[in-house]
Amino acid sequence: MPIDISQLEVLVAVAQERGFSRAAERLHRTQPAISQSIRRLEQEVGEAVIDRSSKDGTLTAAGAVLVEYAVQMLNLRREAADAIRELADFQRGKVTISANEYTVMHLLPIIDRYRARHPHIKIEVKRSLGSRIPSEVLGRDVDLGMVTYPPNHPALKSQPVGSDELALFVAPSHPLAGRADVSVRELGVESFIAHNVRSPYRERVIETFRKHKTPLNIAMELPTLESIKRTVATGAGVALMPKLAARLELERGDVVAVAVREMKFERKLLLISRKGAKLSHAAKAFLTCARG
Repeated sequence: MPIDISQLEVLVAVAQERGFSRAAERLHRTQPAISQSIRRLEQEVGEAVIDRSSKDGTLTAAGAVLVEYAVQMLNLRREAADAIRELADFQRGKVTISANEYTVMHLLPIIDRYRARHPHIKIEVKRSLGSRIPSEVLGRDVDLGMVTYPPNHPALKSQPVGSDELALFVAPSHPLAGRADVSVRELGVESFIAHNVRSPYRERVIETFRKHKTPLNIAMELPTLESIKRTVATGAGVALMPKLAARLELERGDVVAVAVREMKFERKLLLISRKGAKLSHAAKAFLTCARG
């Protein structure tokens, strides 16, 4: 089934632009040329890839499968072209990294060191959910990913770059603020502020409270760590978060961190990449910098 990569490029453009005319504008081609390319592609795969009864470039089941692979192939082509350009001039390199709201905090000091060594390399950090980062690395949407759990995929490898620990955050005026540590059973009367994104660590916290027969009173769920920290600082509740997430607030005295004796949950911070992949010079240099 010989497929021209330019036909795949047309298919991806039609799917993303939701129509033939906008795809033609994006690719600087005529609409008849776009239609002809799609027809040839359908002849070669033996299946319709666009639902002709719709007017917005809706994909058929076969088209959806093909687009998924086409995006990876186009990303690989772009990656190859970038790598070749970097061979001529390291100054024009680029590294893309996927991270979530928490892990990006640990990336910042690494980025500072990297920029000091390679000031002309462009760095792009894409925000994502932690659960999606491994698939983004596998799909070549990004070079590297920052996660807090070992990726369960044979095609990925990980490099430890740091660690963090869970702590109870309270306002400076809170009765527990002067304590070095507390037990879970003392927290049954507290109103907790939680992140509304589920995670393995949240499940471990819930299980710990259950194990110690202590109620976990989640009074509020918020969408970002920033909003949680600000709310804790007002005294409206307490929160369980990794220390790194509130490093600046701790230094300023906006919040206080108290250890929970039964929750010695250490978080490993890992940079992940594709096993056996030919990383760009910029990405390899970032891994080297992270190891340092």
